[in-house]
Amino acid sequence: MKPSLLVLAAGMGSRYGGVKQIDPVGMHGETLLDYSVFDARRAGYGKVVFIIRPDIEKDFRERLFDRIARNMDAEYVFQTRESLLNEEQIRASQGREKPWGTIHAVICAKDAVKTPFTVINADDYYGREAYTILGDYLSKLDNNSDDHAMVGYFLKNTMSPVGSVSRGVCQVKDGLLQGMRENTKIEFEGNKIVSHLPEGDVYLTGDEWVSMNFFGFSPKVFGLMCDYFERFMKDNASQPKAEVLLPNFAGEMVQTGKGRMKVFSTSEKWFGMTYKEDRETVKQNLAQKTREGIYPERLWEK
Repeated sequence: MKPSLLVLAAGMGSRYGGVKQIDPVGMHGETLLDYSVFDARRAGYGKVVFIIRPDIEKDFRERLFDRIARNMDAEYVFQTRESLLNEEQIRASQGREKPWGTIHAVICAKDAVKTPFTVINADDYYGREAYTILGDYLSKLDNNSDDHAMVGYFLKNTMSPVGSVSRGVCQVKDGLLQGMRENTKIEFEGNKIVSHLPEGDVYLTGDEWVSMNFFGFSPKVFGLMCDYFERFMKDNASQPKAEVLLPNFAGEMVQTGKGRMKVFSTSEKWFGMTYKEDRETVKQNLAQKTREGIYPERLWEK
């Protein structure tokens, strides 16, 4: 069974200052997502599903999707503030501008995904090895399995020199996830790394395992995610900025025994486009990987 790739591409890009999902960074106008999908297809993934905002559909098709769809089975679905909400929830959230976060995004695509799948961010580079590792695992997974997986990275290899980042900090034992919490503002403070949490600042070593939203799930997880989202909405429907996040869900899932999550590691070095200043670094890294023969000069034949 070929796994699917599910791409979180509906973000607002507030820190980046634009629609980074379709910003060209390759030698021939490719986006960072072109490289992600290329790596996934090369690793044996059979389908890619993008989650996008309706307002970027035209540009998304012209700058990325139509090209991808000529080379791989591809589909996109929309995520809006009102997606999957009932009338009461819609009324309660009238003051809110954006959708509800990464769990909300994933369940917006539940009808489009029929096989075990990998979730990725649109603005992160994960590397060929990560797709191969998770693709091999998912290709052997049953659709009703309670076993899931993720590829973890060391925090110090995922920091941005420009500003703060959001990372799911993990507790891992014997190769299995024991717990995870999304730290939404981690940044350098001189030579130290600090996470600004609601209960106070916590200093980190940089050697912590963190999630970059590179998760592998069986389709059975959609039921758990829908339940998790409904519980979230009961408490947060009227909150203008509350978000329901994949790392927090994964942490609760393993702690309550509703699923297991194997943690794989990779030697790949992450880079991404959190801030506008990151764009040049991404371009240079991709150009170097092309010179090394990791990628062809033109990713797609047409």
